[in-house]
Amino acid sequence: MTERVSRLEAPAWDVVGIGANSVDLVHLLPAAPQPSGPHAKQRIRRQLVSCGGQMTTTLACVAGFGWRSKYIGATGDDERGGILRAAMQDRRVDMSSALTKAGATNQFAVILVDESTGERIVLWDRDERLALQPHEIPEDAIDGARLLHVDDVDQAAAIAAARRGRADGIPVTSDIDRLTDRTPELVAAVTIPIFAEHVPSALTGRADPEAALRALRREHDGLLVVTLGTNGALALDGHRAIKSPAFHVDAIDTTGAGDVFRAGFIHGRLSGWPLDQTLRFANAAAAVSCTRLGALAGVPSLADVETMLARG
Repeated sequence: MTERVSRLEAPAWDVVGIGANSVDLVHLLPAAPQPSGPHAKQRIRRQLVSCGGQMTTTLACVAGFGWRSKYIGATGDDERGGILRAAMQDRRVDMSSALTKAGATNQFAVILVDESTGERIVLWDRDERLALQPHEIPEDAIDGARLLHVDDVDQAAAIAAARRGRADGIPVTSDIDRLTDRTPELVAAVTIPIFAEHVPSALTGRADPEAALRALRREHDGLLVVTLGTNGALALDGHRAIKSPAFHVDAIDTTGAGDVFRAGFIHGRLSGWPLDQTLRFANAAAAVSCTRLGALAGVPSLADVETMLARG
């Protein structure tokens, strides 16, 4: 930990992240909503405002692990945008390259959490003016970074940044959780695609996660990773499949678990760990986040993850 923190004075960034942010309006419900029956109408048990977003949650977690982190994306100049920026600065994530777009309402999400299982439904909206364009990424934004992380919200910007990073010899990880006509292009642009569970099968037509990754191997020769929720994670390293089981916890809120997994994965890569150790750490970090309410509010410390690892 001392060695990583000492690098905070160095000019290079450990991680630069380009992607989405959000202010989450979290509602705790007795059960998952249904169109009819006893759960069609329910009283909200608790409400809170908690910052989140794919990229900002990952970077906040990475910064908490001691790595020097920088965010590139766009926020609105409204109250929610101010809340998001303040939360990231409190988490020691550099926001100097983040854009604040005048007149734009910050992205937000209404999150419905089933208290009985911790599973959630996310309803979100974003002012179209917040879309990050490739030309809005500063020319020197990723210079000196040890790793670049992109998501798939503003795909043109993510693809442009990933290509620039790879050309500069910077490893590029990703958060890919949807399928669009540009998803194959994004997959090809990054060094290590990290997919949400449903994406590899949607891309390949193969239902089995390992079969889907092996089909993707024909188009991508790098490390391929897919998160599998309560089944942990799977990676394809060359032609060797590595399965890493999940840590079983009593989930309170699964919001942000995938983002925290990616933070744990980045931590392992930057630490130079073997892949199996990296996946195990990432699964443990995601498990801890599921035991807490909120995305940014649920990110674990290194000590939290080490406790989960010791638990087995």
